[in-house]
Amino acid sequence: MNRRALGRGTLTAAAQYLGVRLGQAVIALWGVTTAVFFALRLSGDPAQLLAPQGATRADIARLRAQLGLDESVWHQYLDFLNGLLHGDLGYSYVQHEPALTLIRQRIPYTVDLALAALLLTVVLGVGAGMVMALNRGRWPERVLMPVVLVGQAMPAFWTGILLILLFSVTFRILPSTGYGGITSLILPAVTLASLSAATVARITRGAVLEQLGRDYVRTARAKGAGTARLVVRHLARNVSVPVLTVLALEVANLLGGSVVTELIFAWPGLGQLTVQSVDGRDFPLVQAIVILAALVYIVVNLVTDIAYALIDPRIGTLGKAAGA
Repeated sequence: MNRRALGRGTLTAAAQYLGVRLGQAVIALWGVTTAVFFALRLSGDPAQLLAPQGATRADIARLRAQLGLDESVWHQYLDFLNGLLHGDLGYSYVQHEPALTLIRQRIPYTVDLALAALLLTVVLGVGAGMVMALNRGRWPERVLMPVVLVGQAMPAFWTGILLILLFSVTFRILPSTGYGGITSLILPAVTLASLSAATVARITRGAVLEQLGRDYVRTARAKGAGTARLVVRHLARNVSVPVLTVLALEVANLLGGSVVTELIFAWPGLGQLTVQSVDGRDFPLVQAIVILAALVYIVVNLVTDIAYALIDPRIGTLGKAAGA
């Protein structure tokens, strides 16, 4: 009976926590959406930009009415929220298509780039951090540390230009622009992952060095545990929490960095679409892209919080609630 009561209490606490986090996510998404909506209205009148050369004031006023910009800002805002609640993200002023349709056309390219960059970030970042920590003061660390520091110091646009000069112009082994298969993905993915991988490598190195000084590591080594066993059985779980934290933050950096990377490599993804829509003051399309980016960031953070509790129930609000 006590076990049943404890189980029901744990499920109730976990459900309450998830409910609170989902409520916070909705509020955050509404705040981002509202801020973007009003900030765009301060950027200028899209009707003047979209009107043909030589258009009269009457022509501009007519175009403004067609776009619904002749209504008060608050009326536009309420219409926007009503459409958002019904799954309508608006209609592009420039491309004359639903914003959601345009995003669906571009999002596969951005997803491919982001996933490739995230894979490189995890493999190279965690791998380099582990190697540097386990070989502290020896040649592997002395070789990798300058590479990590350069990766953190060099901006993405400069990294991309150097990679194009080296692999596309000098050696001519990789394409420099456009989307044309797996080979065209290599340079943009490396460019986008360079800063994130360097950051993850430094965090991983610090976390592993901290754990190497703990008693359980010395005990495992005294019992004859090799490096592979030490990493897999003892270090991985304890190091994963700070690494997960920085990876969650780097997802936002990957989304933001994709704008610059896609411009450099003429990648037909959401980053390129974002710049085009901002230049054209395409309000509905900009709003839709920002909502999508905010939603991804919020979901990643929520999943990270849940992962904390699964990895180590002693930390995190969900873990504390479950253990109460």
